[in-house]
Amino acid sequence: MKSMRTLPSQSRGFTLVEVMIAASLGSLVFAAVISLTLFGTRSSIAIVNYSDLDSKSRYALDVLGREIRNATAVTSIQTNYPSCSITLTNVDEGATVLLAYDANARTVTIDKTGQPTVTALTGCDRWNFSLYQRTPWVTPTNIMYYPATNITGALDLSLCKLINLSWKCSRTILAQKVNTESVQAAQIVLRNKQ
Repeated sequence: MKSMRTLPSQSRGFTLVEVMIAASLGSLVFAAVISLTLFGTRSSIAIVNYSDLDSKSRYALDVLGREIRNATAVTSIQTNYPSCSITLTNVDEGATVLLAYDANARTVTIDKTGQPTVTALTGCDRWNFSLYQRTPWVTPTNIMYYPATNITGALDLSLCKLINLSWKCSRTILAQKVNTESVQAAQIVLRNKQ
């Protein structure tokens, strides 16, 4: 008589149901790990981008502020988008300074007589400026400035003593605009204006 051997229960293989459940659970764990890795990578890149945006804005404020403070007068402005500009003069240095924004290139540049053009801001979505007189208008809650306009309400560049600048920059990650810096603003006085 032939004896039939049976395999011990420990050496049995997996059933199809067990393989399907294990594959499903493994896929879920793998998807969660990939998702967390992508989220962490995007967050790290976003932090680096935001830090870069902040440092570039501080640099732009330093450079623009220095040129505006040293200027003796505003000679012209252009407010026609996609580009706008402010032209300043500094009679002490014999220089003309053009602060220009190009909405298509998303840059703010400084072009000073006898010097190469400097790009102060990149990734700039918006750049605005307003011209004011130096005389403050004090209310109980604010200090405001009179616009650089004459008695008829027309802009008079000779009255400009203060320039209010504001801009907003952003960066993209994987073709999505994810970093947007809050609006930077500064009120800069033309110190050398007589």
